[in-house]
Amino acid sequence: MKIAVLGAGAWGTALAIALARHNRHALTLWGRDPGLCAAMRTARENPTYLPGQRFPETLTITADFPAALKDADLTLLAAPLAGFRTTLRRLRQAAPALPFLWVCKGLETGSGLLPHQVAAEETTGTGNRASFGVLTGPSFAEEVARGLPAAVTLASADADYARAVAQALSGPRLRVYASDDLIGAEVGGAVKNVMAIAAGISDGLGLGLNARAALITRGLAETVRFGAVLGAQRATFMGLAGMGDLILTCTGDLSRNRRVGLALAAGRPLAEITRELGHVAEGVTSAREISRRATMLGVDMPITQAVCAVLDGRTSAASAVEQLMGRDAKEE
Repeated sequence: MKIAVLGAGAWGTALAIALARHNRHALTLWGRDPGLCAAMRTARENPTYLPGQRFPETLTITADFPAALKDADLTLLAAPLAGFRTTLRRLRQAAPALPFLWVCKGLETGSGLLPHQVAAEETTGTGNRASFGVLTGPSFAEEVARGLPAAVTLASADADYARAVAQALSGPRLRVYASDDLIGAEVGGAVKNVMAIAAGISDGLGLGLNARAALITRGLAETVRFGAVLGAQRATFMGLAGMGDLILTCTGDLSRNRRVGLALAAGRPLAEITRELGHVAEGVTSAREISRRATMLGVDMPITQAVCAVLDGRTSAASAVEQLMGRDAKEE
């Protein structure tokens, strides 16, 4: 199989490295920055987003979009959510029948749409609609690039497509499970980033392990409520795309969103935090869209709302915790 990975950030690079390492696939990594692509070809690593992780010899690097797609059997869209629609539109114009997956997580700013809804909009009316799905789950880019064991979920409304591609992408260090619950997989990936910001705030304030466990558990409850209203299968949230991704992102030191929460707890301005992070933390932008859509749907998401209040500067991290703890007691 020939695979084109579109997006040379940390996660796109890690996937390209991991899949090329199988030696069963021909991998091309496309980046929109010709300078970065030239540097990667010379250094045989991504010096900006994943330094120190050497590229397999079989991995090809290019800034030429048509060349990246030439003879490809599958495309992985590794652009951040903010660039997902633009990259997808460009892909559909160049290769309307090419199957694709995406790895971004969240709700699109402005529209509040999940990525599969964006994909449906961009593929409707093309006359040759391709199969698509999401690759998601508990996976830090650095560890995947290093070849450490990981397991993820490939979800698609086309169950046969999900099973076939999951089997093709699975390897000795990256296990891929198939799912037909596209909505559940995406909701799990979106909301866990918001909960990771909350967990970072909790840890940054020194609230302890009990508080973190309670937050993760109640965060999972918010995720399930939100997903159920959107049509997700509840069982999905007990798997890799739900609980697995939530636990990793809320507790792992490599989590960008958790690092945002830690910095907010220290009283640092959000603009400064995101600038120094150097990578996209999807929870920062998705939190507001999730809160807005949840309000429209009548879904109670107090942790998400508290995170939004801190991000917007309407309350301090400590005050947000006090407000959450002061809520009326309810049945679990």
